[in-house]
Amino acid sequence: MRLGLVIDLDTCVGCHACAVARKEWNVSGTTGPLSDYQPYGAEPSGAEAAGLGDALGPGRILAAGVFALALTAAGLTASMFHFNPKNAWRAFSRFKTSWPSREGVFAVLFFPFAAAYLGLTWLDMQGLEPVRLTAGALATVLAWATLFSTGMIYGCLKTSRQWNTPLVPANYLALAHFSGILLLLTAVPSGTLRYDGYLIVAVMLLLAAAALEAIYYFWIAGPGVGPTVSSATGFTRDRVTLFDSGHTHGTFLTREFGFQAARRRIRVLKGLVFAAAAFLGLLAERWLFFAEARHVVNLYHGIQ
Repeated sequence: MRLGLVIDLDTCVGCHACAVARKEWNVSGTTGPLSDYQPYGAEPSGAEAAGLGDALGPGRILAAGVFALALTAAGLTASMFHFNPKNAWRAFSRFKTSWPSREGVFAVLFFPFAAAYLGLTWLDMQGLEPVRLTAGALATVLAWATLFSTGMIYGCLKTSRQWNTPLVPANYLALAHFSGILLLLTAVPSGTLRYDGYLIVAVMLLLAAAALEAIYYFWIAGPGVGPTVSSATGFTRDRVTLFDSGHTHGTFLTREFGFQAARRRIRVLKGLVFAAAAFLGLLAERWLFFAEARHVVNLYHGIQ
């Protein structure tokens, strides 16, 4: 059911009582809310005008938030498998020197603030609105810190030139925001009047992520970037040739760090990253991120 109001602007005194009533009705997400500033003017503005405010309603915000917390918990649990399960908890004590430790600390700190924001949004207690907004702002900052730390886990590794670049954490942040808006769009009712606001933000995030990804692919394709046998041995004035590789058979190192994908497959998947521009493209991008990485240990096995 949708309600509409007919306003006589000749007798309107600007009390905004109708706007308040409409916003209260729109909490259910049945239709889009009015703007924050000059809702009846020629140029309304604000988060509500863009369709990014309460258009979801407390119920959908809570559902989307709980889903986000579940994904965060799953990611945090998965990262623990990189460590010895018996000593994984010790990773939290290495905050000063370890990016995985920082990722875990920021992710854990994110939970209480995000839960407080979601809870106060659901309760809709006007007296605690400053507390709700503060909790939401702190949760956002901690989420950014977690994403940046995740990217720096790979970005700090000087042993892999494809990862040792500021573009890696930048891509993590851009792709995380784009994938987040895609998930959020699934929670927005198709009949919402301000549904286009979400689409505008999604397109902007898509363009930003695509630009960063294109720059990253261009950078890692550049020849002569990273260590070589000559630089590793210190004989940089001439080319050094390795007569015998470190092993004659595949080992854990060659399988883990020396994976070679066919160039044609790489080109097809890179095309998919930009053509699909959704979850399928994101999966292809993640696979390429690890498949194209080259560890310096490959020099020992004769792989430049």
